[in-house]
Amino acid sequence: MDVILFGPPGAGKGTQAAAIIDHLKIPQVATGDIFRRHLKEGTPLGKLAKSYMDSGALVPDDVVCDIVASRLAEDDAAKGALLDGFPRTVAQAELLQKWLHDHGRKVDAVISLVVDDKALVARLAARRTCPNDGSTYHLVNSPPQRDGICDACGGPLIQRDDDKESTILARLQTYREQTEPVLSWLDGKAPIRTIDGQQPIGVVRKQILEALDALGLH
Repeated sequence: MDVILFGPPGAGKGTQAAAIIDHLKIPQVATGDIFRRHLKEGTPLGKLAKSYMDSGALVPDDVVCDIVASRLAEDDAAKGALLDGFPRTVAQAELLQKWLHDHGRKVDAVISLVVDDKALVARLAARRTCPNDGSTYHLVNSPPQRDGICDACGGPLIQRDDDKESTILARLQTYREQTEPVLSWLDGKAPIRTIDGQQPIGVVRKQILEALDALGLH
């Protein structure tokens, strides 16, 4: 089964993804994680992606789609995947639908997390990341044990360029203009379930899993 986890930056997709993949026994395909790995390794793709991400813009559709398609074709994703951060444009959605159709698959559900912009800015601006192992923290919801230090490796935490307020606002504008239309495009093509992402994390998780169960996905 293939499920899309939809929502703006900071809506809680990464937090909720773990429960979904455990519930459905499918892998998470997160374009953000893939690109961050390339950024850390300094690959040509990583350098190209960074130039877009730092300005709050989207990585070009052809680059993203090639990466996602290759990941979906791997053995562990043969029975489905949780798509986190993809598709981000209608063009990507069209390419995804075609790829799934060509491989005898379809989008079985879309989980859409809704959070207002003010809350999104507050959430993202408080996020800190470990550049060594990719661990993420939130200064309010899940702070490190020692201020500014990664619990796992003891390295210094940083605020990523795309978590700074000016970039967050640019990312949200890009999301509203280019990504929100994807939800309208998907309407009628796949079951869409909308969840209020400003509720407590446990409540959001419970509602997501109940929605999947109601669709027969478990």
